[in-house]
Amino acid sequence: MNEKITLFLNSDLLENYLIGATSKKEAELVETYISKYPEVEHAYNTLQHNLEIVSKYHAVEAPASVLENVYNAIAEETEDTPVLPLKVKTRRRAVFLRYTSIAASLIAVIFAGASSIFYIQNQELKEENQVVVDEIFDLRSDIDMNNKKLDELMAQFKQLNNPETQKYVIKGNNRAKNLKTVAYINPKEKTSMIDVVSLPQLPKEQCYQIWAELEGKMVNLGILDEADRQLRAIPYTENALGLNITIEPKGGNTNASLENSVAEISLKSRD
Repeated sequence: MNEKITLFLNSDLLENYLIGATSKKEAELVETYISKYPEVEHAYNTLQHNLEIVSKYHAVEAPASVLENVYNAIAEETEDTPVLPLKVKTRRRAVFLRYTSIAASLIAVIFAGASSIFYIQNQELKEENQVVVDEIFDLRSDIDMNNKKLDELMAQFKQLNNPETQKYVIKGNNRAKNLKTVAYINPKEKTSMIDVVSLPQLPKEQCYQIWAELEGKMVNLGILDEADRQLRAIPYTENALGLNITIEPKGGNTNASLENSVAEISLKSRD
């Protein structure tokens, strides 16, 4: 191998020609060397073979219509221009490879872009769906809560309108003149409810507590709070003789402080 061929093969001209990165003058020089020197032709064929292997390894399968579109584009560009045969057979193959390489690259770019768009849209759709699911869950929770409150309200309404329900108005004595509560007791259904109408304000360390009076015993029925002014259930006490409201330490007491009684009422049968 002479020095001229060695210098040529050591340059990048052959590789650049193979991928279509040479100028017209450089391409003509490479084609001359390929057609004139067998060593150069062999090197070119080897490079071409290796390029095909790499291209197949990294190839992205293109839609069937791509090749047809490429042919149509070439046909439109050369419709009015006669196609001249190249001097070297390998030149046509290089041109074809160049077009297919460009087409494959464009397809890969389009595919990557489309995949990114679809991914973003999919993420946004997932987020929107999650928001809708959360809103539906919250709505169902609200509906369940409202239905529960409605059921409780209807039960209280039925109890108040039950002919067996007895109403007791409990008013405060001189120690709590503005105190007023209403008790609703149904001995047949064994239910009790109380409605706090008004409670005089107490120091923070004290509270009102309601008791059921039995023979020689006071049963705790709970704490009364001005902030909780609504009809609510209290424990039913069988055979209770009366109800008593006392002032107790904050949090309530286990035993009634009868000396601090502010309201009481006797429970009498109304049969």
